[in-house]
Order: sequence, then structure tokens, then C-alpha cells
Amino acid sequence: MEAGTIVGLLADPVRLKVVAALALGATTISDVAAATDLSLKDVALAARRLARAGLVHRDGHTLLLHTERFGEAARAAAASAPAPEPLSEDPGQDAVLRAFVREGRLVSVPAQRAKRLVVLEHLVHVFEPGVRYPEREVNALLAAWHPDVAALRRYLVDEGLLSRDAGVYWRSGGYVAV
Repeated sequence: MEAGTIVGLLADPVRLKVVAALALGATTISDVAAATDLSLKDVALAARRLARAGLVHRDGHTLLLHTERFGEAARAAAASAPAPEPLSEDPGQDAVLRAFVREGRLVSVPAQRAKRLVVLEHLVHVFEPGVRYPEREVNALLAAWHPDVAALRRYLVDEGLLSRDAGVYWRSGGYVAV
């Protein structure tokens, strides 16, 4: 069973409630109806659709959710997904960035200085060399990465990647692609 099929089945609120009730231990149509406040007819129709798709085994009024299908579908989807674009050409840096950057956002600031420096050197590229930024603009650029803009600003300045004077910031470190 494909992940898309499962998502399609669960996109219907009635079928989603039926699957949730089964996952929580309901074993009959009447158990599901009682747990979900759905009518017996709605549960039976949803169970029939789920059984035809292979997500539920139906034997009379008894229902069994094939929970293993979720894991199988997730593994199949992961195996067929294209490899993510590297965030750095250096494999070591890429591994660090993958651990802390998800979907273009910094999920947490690394505690270890070496890892934090890799993340900050990646992050500093949002600032153009030679451009002066007021603090408000620095905050806006950093907020796209992480909500704690004050900590990021401080780390970037402390590591010499940004310089600051009278509320104005400019890029002063990190490599520049030419």
C-alpha cells in the first residue's frame, strides 16, 4: 500500500475517526460507533472502504486495523524519495547542517561550538558582503531561520561573522562564493 493511498483514505473525516478508534483498541463496528459518535451505517461504510483498500481486515462485525501497513508505506515512500540536495559540499558540514536545518529553518542552535560555527557560517550567507543592515532588517532575515533572533545575532557577532556599530550590522566573516 502506498503512502498516498493511506493519506487519501484518511482525508475523509469519517474514515479517519474509524481508523483512530481501531488504533485505540476498538474491535467491532459497534465499538467504533460508540467511541466516535458515528452511526453504525457510517462506520460500516467506512470500514468497507478501508477493507477494500487493505487497511482494515473485516470479518463480519469484527474489525482489525493493519497497523503494519503504515510503517511499510512510510518505508517505501522514504526509499523512493529523491536524495535531498546537499546543504554543503563538505560531507562533514552537510551532516551537521542536516541535523540542525529542516526545510530551510534552524530547528535548534547547536550547543557545541564547532557545530554552531558550521551552522552560523551557513546562516551568514543571507547577508550580502558590503551591505549595511539596520538591526530591524537583521532581525527580519534571522527570523526566517529561527525565532531567537537575539541569540543568533549575538553568536554571529561573537564569532566575527557580522560586525556591529550603532545598531548597524554588516557581514565581516565567512567565505564568499565568487
